Amino acid sequence: MLYLVTTPIGNLEDMTARAIRVLSEVDLIAAEDTRNSKKLLSHFAIHTPMTSYHNNNRFDKGRELTEMLVAGKNIAVITDAGMPGISDPGEELVKMAQEAGVEVTAVPGACACVTALTISGMPTRRFCFEAFLPTEKKERARVMEELKRETRTIVMYEAPHRLAKTLAELAGELGGGRKVSILRELTKLHESRYIATLAEAAEFYEENPPKGECVIVIEGVDPEEAKRAEQASWEELTIAEHVAMYEAQGMDRKEAMKAVAADRGIGKREVYQALLQ
Repeated sequence: MLYLVTTPIGNLEDMTARAIRVLSEVDLIAAEDTRNSKKLLSHFAIHTPMTSYHNNNRFDKGRELTEMLVAGKNIAVITDAGMPGISDPGEELVKMAQEAGVEVTAVPGACACVTALTISGMPTRRFCFEAFLPTEKKERARVMEELKRETRTIVMYEAPHRLAKTLAELAGELGGGRKVSILRELTKLHESRYIATLAEAAEFYEENPPKGECVIVIEGVDPEEAKRAEQASWEELTIAEHVAMYEAQGMDRKEAMKAVAADRGIGKREVYQALLQ
């Protein structure tokens, strides 16, 4: 069995009794950072052997761990904080294990994105999780373009030294008046929540550099506003340019043609003829 075991995101009292039992009983613990995890395991008197499993070795070590699982070993995966696989190592190993016929289960617990969302004051019924924004410019621009039209509440992570710059970028792309809630040091002694607009938050954190990992929760755009903005983005385009716009967003030609036909209220044949011309 492969166990994905959640560890506290700050407060050690959030460690569950089941997590302690499972980590004590498995044959091996695959930890994102064995130095950090050693402190956690020592606190709960867990003496199970550990090995490192992180983003840089997730494929080679993942195959090695999968072979051990197939051979009958029980292995638990833990990260520095929170649920493995959520913006942390674990996803690839789950795929490998399942493809090898190994059972996979999770030991749930604290998760920063859900914790932040529930106390953000933003709508919680529908939301999207973006994790950390991509660092590659083209991919980052594509994601920003998607977020402009996102009607659900947006949840993302950011490091403290990049927070002000990221908020300023989001204000420029999504609109400085968009409401945002910044959650820091979740479950810890100095947990804080700052609610403002994106523009105000960018200015505040530029003047007051934050400490600790941050979760950004942004209100989604009004559906009617998103619809008007999307229509404005193609109204001046030819049908061929309209198709190209969707292809640039990652759609294949068939999907793009269908989307253009729906936008313009015309048949797909008319779109096809326009492309031929």
